[in-house]
Amino acid sequence: MIKHLKWLSVVATISMLLLLLGGALVTKTGSEDGCGNSWPLCEGEIIPSVITFELVVELSHRMVTGIVGIVVVALSIIAWKKIGHIREVKFLSFLSVFFLVLQALIGAAAVLWGQSDFVLAAHFGISLISFASVFLLMLLIFEIDKKFDAKSLFIRKKHRIEIYALSIYTMLVVYTGALVRHTEANMVCSDWPFCTNSSPLAFSDYSFEQWIQMGHRLAAGILFIWTILLFIKMMKNYRNSRIMYWGWITAVSLIVSQVFFGAMIIFTLLNLGIALLHALVISCFFGMLSYFVLLSTRSAKYEKQMQDNEKIEKLNETKTIASVE
Repeated sequence: MIKHLKWLSVVATISMLLLLLGGALVTKTGSEDGCGNSWPLCEGEIIPSVITFELVVELSHRMVTGIVGIVVVALSIIAWKKIGHIREVKFLSFLSVFFLVLQALIGAAAVLWGQSDFVLAAHFGISLISFASVFLLMLLIFEIDKKFDAKSLFIRKKHRIEIYALSIYTMLVVYTGALVRHTEANMVCSDWPFCTNSSPLAFSDYSFEQWIQMGHRLAAGILFIWTILLFIKMMKNYRNSRIMYWGWITAVSLIVSQVFFGAMIIFTLLNLGIALLHALVISCFFGMLSYFVLLSTRSAKYEKQMQDNEKIEKLNETKTIASVE
């Protein structure tokens, strides 16, 4: 049964990545209104009479969402029943389904009633949380046979706090990136890394869209530097842990790739393939951070148990001394 559960978790994780890319494809090709203001039908018809490229993209995304939803729900139910004794499984099962449903509802609301760009920008972030939940479920399932040892790892409190903060900040950067897409600010700056390299400090000339674009670049730059600095700390303190060593090498490789693809979007004049790779890489990066968050919560629980045990031992010693006296 566990073997089948592993396969299902891999399929669900890959499917969630495809769903994320499908959502990015809808936005980047301007296909949000491909089915008009009709949902779940397209143009109010089961089989649309007029077929356009935008309609095909939007309708395909809706169909993929439905299929992925079935796979994720199946994974969550089976994982809950079979390995629900593992501490994080039930919580992650709930999160994966809840946020998948939430992002579908937000997408439907945008079609039926319309939403501001600032609301729509949250759509990708919500999908990202659902993906991370499914990704972590997969890792937990693969932990069962002890192919890799993660439970012996202890992450210090100061490093746990920084991992939490970096993960939250990454969501903020993801939001600003989605806002760039939804406000059509992708190409408002023709240069990189500045909006105009010949006059990098000409902030007074910026339009609203240029402020959004440069705000995202600044946020992404901070994320890049922060990740590199945290990577150095992790290599210094946890080099002997295979999970942390290879995990952080993967994470820093992803953030370097993310910056590269972000720049290439400008240089290739918003090439669709490059833009989709940009969305794929940040999804994988957030997935890795989510795993570090999971490992951090385990360390926090272990630390609390040790503190509680020390308190109990001290209390017992006090009682023993009092009884002797």
